[in-house]
Amino acid sequence: MTKRLLSPNRADEPHYSDLENVIQEQLEYFGIQKGTEVFDQIIPLLRNIYKAEDHIDHIWSFATDYLLYAKHKDKIALFNANKFICFQLAKLLDNLQNPLRKEFRELRANDSTQYAKGPYSMIDNIPAIFSSQPVIVKTATYIYSCIDWIRDSFQGKEFLQSIYSRLLNPTSISLANYIVELECGYEADRYMALNFNSGMSAIDATLSHLLGYGDILILNKNIYGGSHQLIYDWFGKNSNLDIAIEAFSGVEEPDFKACFRATRKKYADRLKAGKNIYVFIESPCNPHGYVLDVPGICRTSHQNQVTVILDSTVATPFLIKPLKHPAEIERPDFLIHSYTKDLQGHGTTTGGCVIGKNERIFIPKGEKVQIKDFPGKDLKEIGWENTMFWNVYYIKGAFLDSEKAFDVIEGIKTLEHRMLAKCINTVVLHDYFKSNKLINVKSSLCQKDLLAKITYLALPAPLMTLDIPVKDIQRFKSFVDSLSPMFGGMVSLGQTDTIISCPALTTHSELSQEFLKEADITPTTLRIAVGMEDVLDLIFHFKNSAELFIDPEINNFSKGFMSDEEVVNLRKETYLNIHERHIASKKSPFSQ
Repeated sequence: MTKRLLSPNRADEPHYSDLENVIQEQLEYFGIQKGTEVFDQIIPLLRNIYKAEDHIDHIWSFATDYLLYAKHKDKIALFNANKFICFQLAKLLDNLQNPLRKEFRELRANDSTQYAKGPYSMIDNIPAIFSSQPVIVKTATYIYSCIDWIRDSFQGKEFLQSIYSRLLNPTSISLANYIVELECGYEADRYMALNFNSGMSAIDATLSHLLGYGDILILNKNIYGGSHQLIYDWFGKNSNLDIAIEAFSGVEEPDFKACFRATRKKYADRLKAGKNIYVFIESPCNPHGYVLDVPGICRTSHQNQVTVILDSTVATPFLIKPLKHPAEIERPDFLIHSYTKDLQGHGTTTGGCVIGKNERIFIPKGEKVQIKDFPGKDLKEIGWENTMFWNVYYIKGAFLDSEKAFDVIEGIKTLEHRMLAKCINTVVLHDYFKSNKLINVKSSLCQKDLLAKITYLALPAPLMTLDIPVKDIQRFKSFVDSLSPMFGGMVSLGQTDTIISCPALTTHSELSQEFLKEADITPTTLRIAVGMEDVLDLIFHFKNSAELFIDPEINNFSKGFMSDEEVVNLRKETYLNIHERHIASKKSPFSQ
């Protein structure tokens, strides 16, 4: 690295490049002249600091190559050696706070000024580096080091120097790195995440970044009602962006292909005028939990140079990791999550994120890079102004604050255990409800072949709908309300408890009657977002509520389910089978 990286003077045309002159220039920058007592005391330390930067840069380069072939025991040794060096550097920094504190006291102003300024936080923050959890950084702004460094920060060229928490916050950055690691694994260095205050903010930002006036958007018919309203009522509005919107039925690649061909034909004039097609899909879908053939849809889209946005909220990285698909052409370009749901998992906060390739998310201001926009296509140049950070995130301000980011981090730690329990309950509930021939169950478990292709262990999304042939709407409402408290009457999903809602009246109430019919949602469609309770308690309560309210209209409805003994055995067999497969799927470190 250039010696100017550590210098307060990062002028485009530096006066000096040799070490001694760079150090002298630094001290003169702060008013310390050569030949003075202070100059002679500080210059040996600065020499070591600049030389240490060269050594650290060498270690970084060395480790990148070494880790490709090193034995595991040697990786352990290297990690812990470097970790302890971090402690040593922090110890030096902490020691440096002693003279800094003394100097700060000598600059002491009167009491009124001290009350207003408070403690100089930089002096006492060093130990926080080693907090066992990400630090909740509750600040709007940050102390900056010097003019040139903060200038570089505003241009996206200096990452140590934070500017303003509306843009980036260390706690939020920790979460962004965490979700990228989970979604992308060994390819995490190629991807970046931006965090937002809600899942809807993440969707809005992504569409706002990509769509231009008069463009065309293809989506699947079963999507969350809030997304539907945003797309049709705002982006599709003539006085806004006048986006042409087409939705496809079905879940397979051929269903999408047919819609894509028809869309190109229908909007040939727009395409001729330079407008573009984009694809927005949600999988698993809300409210039925169906999964789409995302790899196939991405493949067809990319073969036609079309960008794909995927809302993978219901899947979480536990069920599906779309960005780890071995064929890059079958990966979405932008992956969206609502942290509010299963990722946080406890219903205590809202948040969302967008993950994309580095060059699509962020390039330092003023720079350009060559990218392959679509697999198999020629390189093209993209400038910083066309990345999502500068085009949308930097100016819209829908950031995720530090406390919410911390809540999400803590929630994700138990994601695997929660999702495994929910998937087991989903299988049991699905089979139980299917045993009653009068209930129409819609669930991803109806898609055995696609589940085997798409999801971890062919496990289902913990989301389903039931259609019960009750004609008396008042009776149906009483039945739904009677499912409380065992089933939570709420509009969200992804919490530890099982949640019920009537989509036509709540989450999808924004849809017209025509759209509701196309989405296969009726006034008596019951959505179940499955939780972690003992599934037998859920079943027992459901059956008794059915006996109380449905049996008077549909004789012996509650007796149409499998027997109590059968459902007990079903739970046991499902629990053991899925746990056995889950354990068997784990790679043993001893065999690697």
